[in-house]
Amino acid sequence: MSYKTDYARVHGHGAAGEGVGHWWAQRVTSIALIPLMLLFIIPFGRALGGGYDAFVATYSNLWHALVAVLFIAATFAHLQQGLQVVIEDYVSGKAARTAALLVNTLLCWAIGAAGVLSVATILFSA
Repeated sequence: MSYKTDYARVHGHGAAGEGVGHWWAQRVTSIALIPLMLLFIIPFGRALGGGYDAFVATYSNLWHALVAVLFIAATFAHLQQGLQVVIEDYVSGKAARTAALLVNTLLCWAIGAAGVLSVATILFSA
């Protein structure tokens, strides 16, 4: 029989202390994506029917390129955070979870970096 209180029994076995920061980061990116999506979709939609030259003309503008880069960065940061929560909740087994989290982080960073590099290439080559 143990005389420890409930708090004493679970003290030190809780979260790693990163839960609140992760929660806030998800909320901030989701709120930031609302205006960024609107600011990204309008010029993207206008350039959509015009082919390659229309995209180069659109994203040669510093403002449109900056919005596109911020939209891509926020989207893939939010995607990585959301998938991390799903993986942590539903993937059992330490090795499988670690591998899935690693692949998630690497793919989100790689695809996001490719998108940012694409916009930067258009901006600086035109």
